[in-house]
Amino acid sequence: MGMLDGKALVVTGAGRGIGRGVAEMAAAEGARVVVNDPGVAKDGSGSDKGPADEVVAAIRSAGGTAVANYDSVVSVEGGENIIKTCVDSFGRIDCLINVAGILRDRMVYNMSEQEWDDVIAVHLKGHFACTKPAAVLMRQQRYGRIINFSSQSGLVGNAGQANYGAAKSGVAGFTRVVARDLGRYGVTCNAIAPRAMTRMTGDLGGGATGALSASVFAEMPPDYVAPMACFLATDDAWNINGQIFLVYGGTVSLLAHPTPYRTIFKPGDGLWTLDELSEMVPTVMAGIPNPAPPPEDLEIPGRSQAQPHAAS
Repeated sequence: MGMLDGKALVVTGAGRGIGRGVAEMAAAEGARVVVNDPGVAKDGSGSDKGPADEVVAAIRSAGGTAVANYDSVVSVEGGENIIKTCVDSFGRIDCLINVAGILRDRMVYNMSEQEWDDVIAVHLKGHFACTKPAAVLMRQQRYGRIINFSSQSGLVGNAGQANYGAAKSGVAGFTRVVARDLGRYGVTCNAIAPRAMTRMTGDLGGGATGALSASVFAEMPPDYVAPMACFLATDDAWNINGQIFLVYGGTVSLLAHPTPYRTIFKPGDGLWTLDELSEMVPTVMAGIPNPAPPPEDLEIPGRSQAQPHAAS
């Protein structure tokens, strides 16, 4: 028996990459899987039933149980249909894994409203659209697992991904709140921030620090993310709730929740003047680098005149 034997499980965005790896491992562990994927391009355009059907065929040929669903997560109706497919096919839903995503990368000063809206819709609204109907049923049955997918682009930041980063940061906050909403009913909600080489990271830009450049993902197959996602779906993970994990290669890191790092405190009435803040805030920021500092030959009001400038 596998660790997910008999569980009814939904994986969105399961036609390719990380989602496919999660769906196939879950099925290998005995889960009955809804493979959701509308088969869109990386930017969310088009549609194709092929990816979902291919994964279902692979799972069935390996002796597993799976059905396809082609709805988009961008609408509440689509999310409801995805969950309904699970209930209609398997009688219940035990786990929802929200992987579906698209990219519309652009520097913020060039980003269009449509590029912003489309990415927010798939990643952030998509998590809600699927989680809401799943949560209703999980609350009633007093059992469930929800695994969301955040990103370092939202938790740390990456140039050219304001829409994606905002959505993925939102997913982290969404995860922490849903965990509190549902924990008392025996339902857990956690998130994974993955690193893996997929079609979404293949041409990733380097960002100001280079921390999220494509080279970071080059040696990291998407299948390496699947074990942690599947573990969080098991009964053994019953008391893990509201947490975010960085997962890549052979690494699983529990990320800390935002906490105060350095603090200044003014006694008395506690109302700071700007002069006082000008003196004290630099002590809070001592040793903390600007993630994208301006070049030395750019005239910046307020920058110390003693700082050397790059040769012209």
